[in-house]
Amino acid sequence: MAGPYDLIVIGTGPGGYVCAIRAAQLGLKVAVVEKRATHGGTCLNVGCIPSKALLHASELYEEAGHGFAGMGIEVSPKLDLAKMLAFKADGIKGNVDGVAFLLKKNKIDSYTGTGRILAPGKVSVTPEKGEVVELETKAIVIATGSDVAKLPGVEIDEKRVVSSTGALELSKVPSTMIIVGAGVIGLELGSVWRRLGAKVHVVEFLDRILPGMDNEVAKQFQRILSKQGITFQLGAKVTSLKKDKSGCKVRVEPVAGGDATELAADVVLVAIGRVPYTEGLGLEELGVALDNRRRIIVDDHFATNVDGVYAIGDVIAGPMLAHKAEDEGVALAELLAGQAGHVNYDVIPNVIYTYPEVASVGKTEEELKEAGISYNVGKFPFMANGRAKVNRTTDGFIKVLADAHTDRILGVHMVGPHVGELIAEAAVIMEFGGSSEDLARTCHAHPTLTEAVKEAAMAVQKRAIHM
Repeated sequence: MAGPYDLIVIGTGPGGYVCAIRAAQLGLKVAVVEKRATHGGTCLNVGCIPSKALLHASELYEEAGHGFAGMGIEVSPKLDLAKMLAFKADGIKGNVDGVAFLLKKNKIDSYTGTGRILAPGKVSVTPEKGEVVELETKAIVIATGSDVAKLPGVEIDEKRVVSSTGALELSKVPSTMIIVGAGVIGLELGSVWRRLGAKVHVVEFLDRILPGMDNEVAKQFQRILSKQGITFQLGAKVTSLKKDKSGCKVRVEPVAGGDATELAADVVLVAIGRVPYTEGLGLEELGVALDNRRRIIVDDHFATNVDGVYAIGDVIAGPMLAHKAEDEGVALAELLAGQAGHVNYDVIPNVIYTYPEVASVGKTEEELKEAGISYNVGKFPFMANGRAKVNRTTDGFIKVLADAHTDRILGVHMVGPHVGELIAEAAVIMEFGGSSEDLARTCHAHPTLTEAVKEAAMAVQKRAIHM
């Protein structure tokens, strides 16, 4: 029996490793358990980081081929996919090595293997090779993240029928790709392969893309993606998928009823979401309560119904976002150390890293209407922003939603260039309970894209200058 520890964290994705480091900073003796050979979880190994590397590289490739000439730069780019994948792998290694360094720097013991909770205060670690190790601790944090949601009746082989993991490793650009699901993952990876030469077709069960995002933003974003060459089949469901030597045959039927169609593709990407990874942890034997989606039920201090067992990140309710898990990890570590940890779930930004980007924080118009909250709207298009004009990046707009009575900002939604960075300004002012007037009267540098944020805030009171 190794230990005793003050805290053992199972899973070293963004939530787990951040929780461990913050706890160690506060003087706790900490160990982590990770089933992968490298730290960082799905995000760093097969998710956020590698997808952003390919999004960045493919965007530059397309810009070189289609945008440079308009600026007086004559080039003829040639794709070396193997080298692009090596660029991605190098980025992954740099990040996962960085996490390993930080764990070591903070004197956190690391165990490689599958973690299982034997009892409150006891964790076993089963490595691929070697003997099982048992650890003793005061507190256990489950931070095991999420897994790919499966499409019933469809086998993912990560070659012709791929999840997000396989879509990051394709050895050649497919001529045609069908994406099942018009959420963040499908649209990001679809954008990568469309830029590199694939014909991309998206099949979505709902009658819209990006469920949960502001509807006006989603509609304009779909129009932009359609202009780029991605085609959409909304309100449709995949009823069968067959593989043969030539590729995949996908049978699609309208959700509302009607004739089925058969689509052919070299590669099919199944991107219908993610599910909490709670299997094999011993939760049923321990009596840890789960909801009907197999998420771990916790209180406002991240505690389960079993004493000394806590959970954060994708395994509990809330958006499956790395930064949400990180904030929960910090808050829980501080609570365990006797401090006042807290997460403001009303101010968690969400970003889609396509081109243009999509970003949001706070309430959508649909949510405000459903709640019966009176609000004012300010919108400003990037077409009217000087920096965006000169950079030829004018697609999109910014929308600010403010309480009609108090002027407090309730939500900000963006589609446009670099809005994944611009959204931070909105999150900061919302965290401090700021108003659209506060944002409108804050001096912004010129010429910058941030001026569009200021102008959208000014537009709430119908006093935008450049529109």
